Order: sequence, then C-alpha cells, then structure tokens
Amino acid sequence: MSGKRRKALLVSAVVVGGVMLMSACQGSDNGGAQSSPPGDPVGVTASPSASRTAGGGQSGGQDSGQDGSGADTGDGEREQVQQNCGANDISWSTRSETQAGGYILLMAKAKPGITCVLPAALPTVAFGSDGTEAGPAEQAVGEEITLSGSTTAYAGVSTKTTSGNGGKELDTVIVGVGDDDPDPVSLSVGTITVEDPIVTNWHTVPTDAVPFS
Repeated sequence: MSGKRRKALLVSAVVVGGVMLMSACQGSDNGGAQSSPPGDPVGVTASPSASRTAGGGQSGGQDSGQDGSGADTGDGEREQVQQNCGANDISWSTRSETQAGGYILLMAKAKPGITCVLPAALPTVAFGSDGTEAGPAEQAVGEEITLSGSTTAYAGVSTKTTSGNGGKELDTVIVGVGDDDPDPVSLSVGTITVEDPIVTNWHTVPTDAVPFS
C-alpha cells in the first residue's frame, strides 16, 4: 500500500473516531459518564467498520480456511490455512506504563471463536487528523504470533521521542494490523503529547515491548 493511501485510510479512521467520540459525549449528558475502576485498561473506541461481532462470521483476515477446505499441499492432501488478523478480529486494550519515560502498551487478543495470525511486521500506529505515523522502535521485525483464546500480543508506543515542549496534544491512537489493514481502530488513551512517535514489534511478553528510543 502506498504511503498516501495508508495515510488517507488512517486519517479517515481518525475522523470516524472523532464523530463517535462526539456522539458518546452527547449521550453522556443524558445517561451520565461511567468510569473504569482503578487499574483497569483504558477504554477502547473502535470505528464502525471495525465493530463487527465475532458471532457474525465476519473478519478482516484473509485465507481463513475455516470451512475445513484448507490449501492444496500438492500430494493430494489439504492443509488448514490460518487467516491473518485484521484489526476487527481483535479485542483491543491499552495501558499507560512509566518505564522508558512513559509509553502506551497496546494489548491484542483474538475475539471469541477466532484464530488468526499477527504477521511478522510492525503494527501500523498513527495519531491525529493528519495521520502522523509511528516509526519503528526496533531494527528488525519480530516473529508472527498466532492469537487464539487467552493468548495476548503486546506492542509499546512511545508518543514523544523528542526533548523540549513541542508536539500535539491528542487523546486517541489509530491502530491497524500492518499497512494493508482495511479497518484500523481508534483507541482512547487519555491526553498524550505526540512528536516523532515510535512503536515496537508485537511480542508475547509485555516487558519485551518497551519502546526504547
């Protein structure tokens, strides 16, 4: 996917996330806001295109092979093919961490009934209406991770890697599974300052996802 197309996709997700946030604020005037208990992960706000239920049989991955047909191995047998994860296959949560000057820990689990593979590539992470994109925090990509059941993948995002008081004040992060994810999600993370952000690869251990710049 070209840089222009990827940025346009992420920007559109930001706009949709903003509309949903405004609607949620209006709804809170009537019903009152609900706060999460201390220590709970930060709440998630997903774009409408990403809000598909696992029971609906829709997913953003490709080559699911879940119908049992699988792929032809060339010797008359068929091999089960696992689908690549899309953002809408995943239950997302975030947590603020203090190590390395402070960062956001992204946590990804497959929705119930879904098994999918996170590719050996950086998550696509962007901020703001201009789609400011996070660069790599590691020199090499990690290994692919199969998500199923309670398996959780972690990626760390440092939103500001520069010194001084520069940067943009924002409150959401846009996440996609790779550059070609058609349904990135908008996650609420509280007020953050964004300038030259970086993101790690996906890891199976949270302490491995510390984004040292």
